[in-house]
Amino acid sequence: MLKSRLAFLDPVLVARLKKNPSFTALKTRLRTRLQAMQAVDIAAAAPGRAVAANGDHELVVASYNIHKCVGTDGRFDPARVAEVIAQLDADVVAVQEADKRFGRRHGLLDLKALEKQTGLLHIPTSEDADGHGWHGNALLLRKGKVLDMRRLALPGAEPRGALVVDLDLPAGPLRLVAAHLGLLRRSRRWQVRSILNAINEGPPMPTLLVGDFNEWRPGRKSSLHELRPVFGPLVHAHFSFPSYFPVIALDRVIGSPGLVTAMEVHDSELAQVASDHLPLKATIDIPAARREMRGHDDELVLNEVGT
Repeated sequence: MLKSRLAFLDPVLVARLKKNPSFTALKTRLRTRLQAMQAVDIAAAAPGRAVAANGDHELVVASYNIHKCVGTDGRFDPARVAEVIAQLDADVVAVQEADKRFGRRHGLLDLKALEKQTGLLHIPTSEDADGHGWHGNALLLRKGKVLDMRRLALPGAEPRGALVVDLDLPAGPLRLVAAHLGLLRRSRRWQVRSILNAINEGPPMPTLLVGDFNEWRPGRKSSLHELRPVFGPLVHAHFSFPSYFPVIALDRVIGSPGLVTAMEVHDSELAQVASDHLPLKATIDIPAARREMRGHDDELVLNEVGT
C-alpha cells in the first residue's frame, strides 16, 4: 500500500532529506502535479485567510489521525500528541486511531491531562468502558452539548466506523460526521454512501465531515466524488500525509455550502514527528451556513410556485 510505504523512514534519513535541495524540489513538483490534476477544485478552495475564530459566530474544528500515538521516530508518546492538540487551539477536535486496534481496544490518550492542558472535554463514544472512540474515532469538545449521537458500522473489507453527532454549540447547531474510511477504494465508495444516508436521516442542519478519508485521488476517480452534489467541490489542496513529506491530501474537512471559511494544515515541527499525519484545521461559520440553507429552501419554494 502507498500509505504503508510512506509511513516510516529512518528518522536520520528523513532529516538529511529535508536539508537536500533535490528533495525539496521533488516535493514541489509532486504538489504542483497533484494540484494541476484538480485545478477547478483548487480554485474553489476556502479563502486564503488564517484559521481563527473571529467572533462568537465562528469556531475552529480540527481533524487529527494520531497513529495510535506512535510518531515517525517509532516512539509511543501520548504526551507529544497532546501537545500538538494543544497547539491547534480548536473548539472541536476529531481524533482518529485513538484506541488500540486489536485485542482490548482501550484508549491511548491521558484524557484528564489533555483536558487540563487544552480545556477540551472527551465525548464518550466508545462501547468499551476504557475506550476513547468508535472504531478509533474520538471527539473532543470545548463548549456545547451533544443532542444526538449515532455510531455507524461502515461496510467494507475491514472494520471501519463513523460517528454522526448533532451538537448544540455556542454558534448554533452542527451535525459533525467523524470518520476513518477504509484502504480499498470500493469500500470507501460504500462507506461514503452509508454516511450520506445517515446524514439525510436527521433534521436538516449545517453538516461537517471530518477525518482521515484515505483518498488521494482527485476528481471523478475519487471515492469521495458522490459527496459533491451535497457539499460542492471537494478541495484537494491541503496535503497532510506523510507528516515529514506531505504531498497527499488524505485528511479532509468538508462542509455544507458556506460553512467552511478557512482551512490549513498544522505543520509545526512537533506535528511532523508526533504522528504520520499532520492535523488539518478549519474555521467554520454556522450562521452563514444556516443562511445558505434558508436561501436554498426559498429558491426551491419560488421554483415550485413558478411551475
